[in-house]
Amino acid sequence: MSATGTTATRVAAIDCGTNSIRLLVADVDPATGSFTELDRRMRIVRLGQGVDRTGRLAPEALERTFAACREYAGVIGELGARTVRFVATSASRDAENSADFVRGVHEILGVEPEVITGDQEAQLSFDGATTELHRDSGHGLASPYLVVDIGGGSTEFVLGDETVRAARSVDIGCVRMTERHLVQDGARIDPPTEARIAAIRADVEAALDLAAETVPLTEAATLVGLAGTVTTIAAIALDLQEYDSEAIHHSRISLARVERITTSLLASTHADRAAIPSMHPGRVDVIASGALILQALMRRTGAQEIVVSEHDILDGIALGAATRGGE
Repeated sequence: MSATGTTATRVAAIDCGTNSIRLLVADVDPATGSFTELDRRMRIVRLGQGVDRTGRLAPEALERTFAACREYAGVIGELGARTVRFVATSASRDAENSADFVRGVHEILGVEPEVITGDQEAQLSFDGATTELHRDSGHGLASPYLVVDIGGGSTEFVLGDETVRAARSVDIGCVRMTERHLVQDGARIDPPTEARIAAIRADVEAALDLAAETVPLTEAATLVGLAGTVTTIAAIALDLQEYDSEAIHHSRISLARVERITTSLLASTHADRAAIPSMHPGRVDVIASGALILQALMRRTGAQEIVVSEHDILDGIALGAATRGGE
């Protein structure tokens, strides 16, 4: 997308989740929602390492995250972003020592992280995923949209058309499910047993029940999937020899294809998954749990396909930063 005219603002948006931290620097026109992307990058830092078990952010996880922040500070300074917005999601909401995280980020980037609620996370994801769809009617996708963001620690469900009708965040994510059910005595159970798979499915179904109390999951005309689990599965479905954002963006993956990929991932070893050309090394050990979440939610919603978006919460953060104009 490109932003033109004199109303564009150069912003830096940072999304720090349970598994990854991502940066987007862009010139954004808040009046139209269009933007010119200058830099987009991602680092797997696993900030949520052990949080589900200990309730605290591990020192080594904090240092990995701060190292990425130092890298991002250099990029932001080089590109001259006027406004920086840093949003932190599931892992930092859950941790007892979140103040250590907030202090470290402020020292490096000069901004206070916004430790947002699940509902705020859902709104930003919806804005990022659907602004482009509202502007371009040529994609043939009907509303209302159900936007689903499968993260490391939580999954957000947002139903809406021009505006959000209902949203809910639930505590299932690829990292949380992997650490809870697929790790024993510090080692990953690989491939997982049927009992372990059943335990994940039970947690996911219980979370979907919670989501359905707030969000009518079967009322959407189009299911839109965001974040690394969905985009990685799309890359596998498309048989990409390397990760290609342009090929993945707005691709459509059928439920039948998701079912086959999930079965294959659950039967695979670490080496099998690492050998997939489009697989990021940081997703090798958590992708099977993520696939189980995606499979279950597609079955529950009745969707026969999912539309994959590379525009997500990070884009929503950037749009919000430009709208606020540095407030």
